[in-house]
Amino acid sequence: MDVANPQSKVTAQGQISIPAEVRRKLGIGPGSIIEWEEKDGEMVVRRAAKYTLADVRAALFAPGEKPKRLYDVKEAIREHVRRRYGRNAGR
Repeated sequence: MDVANPQSKVTAQGQISIPAEVRRKLGIGPGSIIEWEEKDGEMVVRRAAKYTLADVRAALFAPGEKPKRLYDVKEAIREHVRRRYGRNAGR
């Protein structure tokens, strides 16, 4: 049995409502940002990442700095989580 694809209707202001099923699959909610990309003549919609690959690369491999070891990267992430969510988070 084929199930119809979720659909949205465009308002006069160019707005759409994203069906609940699609929101759940993409993990989006109020305030989330989605990206639209044309690929092979079709539009692809996806949840926007908070940081781009270029942002991550710049943080890890800043010009003139020694490349970071995997241990150092993991420790920096743990420290960020502790600062943001409380001292016991990330353990």
